[in-house]
Amino acid sequence: MTDQPQPPEGDIPAKPTSASRTTLSHIMTGNDTNLLGTVHGGVIMKLVDDAAGAVAGRHSGGPAVTASMDEMVFLEPVRVGDLVHVRAQVNWTGRSSMEVGVRVMAERWNESTPAQQVGSAYLVFAAVDEEGKPRAVPQVAPETERDKRRYQEAQIRRTHRLARRRAIKELRERRAAEGIDD
Repeated sequence: MTDQPQPPEGDIPAKPTSASRTTLSHIMTGNDTNLLGTVHGGVIMKLVDDAAGAVAGRHSGGPAVTASMDEMVFLEPVRVGDLVHVRAQVNWTGRSSMEVGVRVMAERWNESTPAQQVGSAYLVFAAVDEEGKPRAVPQVAPETERDKRRYQEAQIRRTHRLARRRAIKELRERRAAEGIDD
């Protein structure tokens, strides 16, 4: 989206991190498996996107669309019968964009052992209006030291995303100027 976000109608009050934090839980079944008999990564990614989308919509007070998935890390396989908990929160906000951090936990449905972290992800969402144009979002107000750390780390990831995008654009422009047709 290249359109500039519309200026906010008056001041939008900041929202605390806890205002939109959510957990989505789902039990994994045989329909969720891959050829190895474990849960397909795409199933987990869908749950991650669903939870992150709910958080982004809650925080922004309306529709928000996935702009990018910055990073998805699978730490352990998820098995049929695991109860998966996808925990998401807004880590950082810009004018119309939000970084949502997601932690994926899994526990055996029939055991009393603690849930184990099996994945994590960072997604960027853009808040949009009825016409699909960017709209302003409330700033996030970190509440805890952990929230403050996540906010600072999100700023670093944003700087890297923008630098990567700029470097790729410059490379493509240079190659086009040299007559190299990709």
